[in-house]
Amino acid sequence: MGSIFLKGNKAAAHFTGTAYVSMLVKDTDSVYNCQVYDVVFEAEARNDWHKHSGGQILLVTAGKGYYQERGKPARVLYYGDVVEIPPDVEHWHGAAPDSDFTHIGISPNTQKGGAVWLAPVTDEEYTEATK
Repeated sequence: MGSIFLKGNKAAAHFTGTAYVSMLVKDTDSVYNCQVYDVVFEAEARNDWHKHSGGQILLVTAGKGYYQERGKPARVLYYGDVVEIPPDVEHWHGAAPDSDFTHIGISPNTQKGGAVWLAPVTDEEYTEATK
């Protein structure tokens, strides 16, 4: 399982486990007011709790993963699923314990600021969310 795009650079900060990020639309000149990126998570990998002032959209392209908003049950994700995340909602997403997971992420309204990274998702939180 993998990405329809070339695997990006290994993500170091704000991830637990091994993940790769490929920026598809950087929008450094604010022409589009959005960024688009492909993220490949190896099994058990996930990002930290975070939020986006402009919201976020996930388009699942491979594997099995999870999305969870703070205080709510996790949602299992499969190929073809779409997740619309409203502005400033704390959440995380990542791979299932037994599957790689790939999504295209879209961060709209980048003029409102980038991702705000919070605490890592603990092993206990991850285990509870994915059982």
